[in-house]
Amino acid sequence: MKTLHTICLAFILVVSTICAKADEPTAAKFTRSYTLSSFINTMVKGQVAGFEAALDPSVTFSVMRGQKLVTFSKEDMLDFMKKNKGVVQNCITTTSQIQSNNDICVMKVDMKYENFTRSNYITMANTGDGWKITNVHSVFK
Repeated sequence: MKTLHTICLAFILVVSTICAKADEPTAAKFTRSYTLSSFINTMVKGQVAGFEAALDPSVTFSVMRGQKLVTFSKEDMLDFMKKNKGVVQNCITTTSQIQSNNDICVMKVDMKYENFTRSNYITMANTGDGWKITNVHSVFK
């Protein structure tokens, strides 16, 4: 009987620990640096896990192709990234902050390849769920 009592007590302790951890807010996870790292890991290293959660539901992706602006939705980009999962880009990546305050942040992520550079201008907003990517505009030089 004493063993059963000990097992029940241990079980309750484990369950309460798991429940307490489950109540931890996810917004704390989505800092500016976490969200930016998620973008870079997806674009450069093909690591798509967690990328969807770093995107605002209304995010848009746009690319200049010559004189034409081409825009993609969140679903379009996620489909593309999932198809290219694991593809590692052969580029040197640098980041720089363009503008930042408590509500919004604009970062520039340059992906320098041998013959060209892709510059990504990433807008992140401090939402109720932490920092989320709301817009990405890419330019090729």
